[in-house]
Amino acid sequence: MNGTLAVWAHTVAEAELRGPLPRRWLHSLGVSQRAAEIAELVEGDAELLASAAVLHDVGYAPRLTVTGFHPLDGARFLRETHAAEERLTRLVANHSFALLEAEERGLRAVLEAEFPLLDDQRLVDALVYCDMTTTPDGEVTSADARLAEITGRYGSDSLVGRFIRRASPEILAAVGRVEAALAAQPR
Repeated sequence: MNGTLAVWAHTVAEAELRGPLPRRWLHSLGVSQRAAEIAELVEGDAELLASAAVLHDVGYAPRLTVTGFHPLDGARFLRETHAAEERLTRLVANHSFALLEAEERGLRAVLEAEFPLLDDQRLVDALVYCDMTTTPDGEVTSADARLAEITGRYGSDSLVGRFIRRASPEILAAVGRVEAALAAQPR
């Protein structure tokens, strides 16, 4: 990993999130740190994972909000403003089973057409793991605690609450696959 993409990603995420959304910035930093901790699982894609990790929530930046669906807004921003590579935009657009939330919002067809799900299960799982084991303040947590925190913050009957309820089995399965791969790594 030469770090060029990761440095650029960090700079972009910081510019968009640090001032207007400091807590979201802390979360993004924490997710990025988790990506560094599991880099060996994604072999040659460690820099891509680190970049997607720090940028995954860039679409929350107030100036980037178009649809109100942060994965789509963030991926479009990266593609249109920065000509970011396709694999990066697809990871950002589809992070943490965003397709299920897109369905709740009536945006599934749009998301699938513009940013098809990346066909690399280990990389997709790795980003889910990093996001779903990091608190809003950037601290390490369990996936169960993170899911409970999201449900508590948004409410179980909200759009995000419905999405999290639907996505929980998939999220927990992805986190489980990463944890199993980490446990199988030589010490």
